[in-house]
Amino acid sequence: MYNFVMDAKVLHDMFYLGLPWVEKILRPLLVYAFLIAGLRLAGKRELAQLNPFDLVVLLTLSNTVQNAIIGDDNSVTGGVLGAATLLIVNYVVVRFLYTHDRIEQFIEGAPDALIVGGEVNTVNCQRELITRHELESAAHRQGLASLDDVESAVLEPGGTICFVAKKPSPDTARHEAIMHRLEEIGHNIARLQSTKAS
Repeated sequence: MYNFVMDAKVLHDMFYLGLPWVEKILRPLLVYAFLIAGLRLAGKRELAQLNPFDLVVLLTLSNTVQNAIIGDDNSVTGGVLGAATLLIVNYVVVRFLYTHDRIEQFIEGAPDALIVGGEVNTVNCQRELITRHELESAAHRQGLASLDDVESAVLEPGGTICFVAKKPSPDTARHEAIMHRLEEIGHNIARLQSTKAS
């Protein structure tokens, strides 16, 4: 015989909200605001050049704040309400910041120049806790052989490091073109001499 009592208990446990719905909305809002402020204060490095320690912190962060978001409620209704709150508040914040550049810059921060004119800006690198080795690794990922090939590098608010490669001066480019052409002429002369010899 089908057990309707058991089904009713399962449905009750799954969907009964163990906390007031206002608390279920306020908890994710408070954690969201804390994480935005915390990541802003931690610096752009947390979003950019993750070393193993930074990665461990970010991976455990979600688990750490989980109980603060859900409280004593494990219901599906509570989870859906909390997730919907996070999605809606994020949508509203992103829409609001889209039309308010100054507030967005205050929240996200300004870009930091890490390399200017081919020289590493050690003050900004120290402030963002980015070592020379991490800067070189980021340059390698963008196809640059070394920092000697970099004209400028900027750490964007989102954590991306954008590199601009050095461009050869017109004299250097002309010299390289002439040397390349002379090399071609040398190969052609050698080919002609070998053809005459045979």
